[in-house]
Amino acid sequence: MRYSQLFLPTLKENPAEAEIVSHKLMIRSGMIRKLAAGIYSILPLGLRALRKVEGIIREEMNKAGAQEVFLPCIQPAELWKESGRWELYGKDLLRIKDRHKRDFCFGPTHEEVITDIIRNEVRSYRQLPLNLYQIQTKFRDEIRPRFGVMRGREFMMKDAYSFDCDEEGVEKAYQKMYQAYCNIFKRCGLNFKAVEADSGTIGGSFSHEFMVIADSGEEAVAFCEKCDYAANVEKAEVKATNSYEKGEMKELKEVETPGMTSVEDVSSFLKVTPRNVIKTIIFNADKEPVAAMVRGDHQINEIKLKNIAGCTEISLADEKTIKDVSGTPVGFSGPVGLNIKIFADQAIKQGTNFVAGANKADYHFLNVNEGRDFSVEKFCDIRNMEDGDNCPNCPGIIKLKRGIEVGHTFKLGEKYSKALKSTFLDKNGKEKTMVMGCYGIGVGRTVASAIEQNHDQDGIIWPIPIAPFQVMVIPLNMKSKEVSNAADKIYEDLSSCKIEVLLDDRNERAGVKFKDADLIGIPLQIIIGDRTLKEKAVELKIRKGKKTEQVGIDEIREKVVKLLGSDQIL
Repeated sequence: MRYSQLFLPTLKENPAEAEIVSHKLMIRSGMIRKLAAGIYSILPLGLRALRKVEGIIREEMNKAGAQEVFLPCIQPAELWKESGRWELYGKDLLRIKDRHKRDFCFGPTHEEVITDIIRNEVRSYRQLPLNLYQIQTKFRDEIRPRFGVMRGREFMMKDAYSFDCDEEGVEKAYQKMYQAYCNIFKRCGLNFKAVEADSGTIGGSFSHEFMVIADSGEEAVAFCEKCDYAANVEKAEVKATNSYEKGEMKELKEVETPGMTSVEDVSSFLKVTPRNVIKTIIFNADKEPVAAMVRGDHQINEIKLKNIAGCTEISLADEKTIKDVSGTPVGFSGPVGLNIKIFADQAIKQGTNFVAGANKADYHFLNVNEGRDFSVEKFCDIRNMEDGDNCPNCPGIIKLKRGIEVGHTFKLGEKYSKALKSTFLDKNGKEKTMVMGCYGIGVGRTVASAIEQNHDQDGIIWPIPIAPFQVMVIPLNMKSKEVSNAADKIYEDLSSCKIEVLLDDRNERAGVKFKDADLIGIPLQIIIGDRTLKEKAVELKIRKGKKTEQVGIDEIREKVVKLLGSDQIL
């Protein structure tokens, strides 16, 4: 491809609306342009990178025995009502009506559609197992789209669905997909971790998130350096300890704490540490008020709380609900005399003489103790794991890093197949429900995550496998016949070897060409100038690390082929 023919609208300055590196660089390098909030047009350079990722995905999915399909993006409401997700999915589901006033949605995922196909076409165990996948546009009506394609409303996703006769079969399918995902992200040149995760609205009994490690990640990943344990903090199991020794119970006292509504204010005012304070927070669990209690130095994990409470929806209670339940404004709720279900973190059981809200404006209790002053529905793990916590699997210590979710694998069990009556006849002629798994990869997210991990102050540094072009040929003086002819020859020579080459044939200053080359991040740059040509040589620059060397013209093809086949510039 010649630069003069390529639609590549680059920008010198960072766009004002872009917050993270990948968003800035994808706009600046001419990969994407915003159409509406969370909706982006993919331009030629961006599409080339996306297609590279898609190609790797296809190869690994096909190798794992999955078969590609292409499903409609518009789905009838009847299917979603049948599965029970029409209302459950919430406001993220983009609902639309056709001219006949029939309800449809723009698919955020395709469990219902694929299950409908299978239940109509598969009758016997002889037709199983099956694994079908697609690469398709999805739409989720994010309340606050941000970070470019990282958290968009419209996005490209690979989703796969496996159907098996029993749990043993779905376990085999799951392990195949797990390994395929590891292969995909390794081939994309990403530093990632597979972590245990909550299944969320998709459902199922077990899942893994594939997290690209990056400072810009929205989620925290807990991992142990001593063993293989790794989990999303939403899922990470906090191990109960006895490190906080219980002392003798002191007399319950009410003290005035004027305007002290935060843990920090209360602990400072009363001269105690945050770990000696109890946070009591009121939630609506399926519209029923419940209380959650954690130590003041811990954070409540709403996902864990939702699972413990056994509800489908959970949210912080509003001020009216809090006052109705506790009789006090926000900031002074406590467990003493609270007549609703209380779920307390296990650390509360290990301590004595806590400070807690008195359910009275501007007052707290001193020396609050479980058993004597209040009782709980259940002691459980409802907090976020923190850096320095004990590993639940070994004597090791937990470390936290930020991560970007690029893939998710689920054991769905019978959630959708049972709801949609997807059954088969086993070898004994008995009707049984199929067991399912589902497996997703965000294609655009994978590209953006690669940029988050591979960049410098000058621009993108593409890993070779997903680079839009592998080599960029940069003639410094297009007015020189010797330079332009040499550039054309190298371009044709490399292209004949099926190497993807971008020739910068613009009549621009050398500085402009160098800046653009570094911005778009092509792994190898071949720089051709009058000076080096006199020595029958060109300059070869590796974008990663900006290492340069002079290479003879007759040797450049062999050198490039060798570099592209190594891991030196991944």
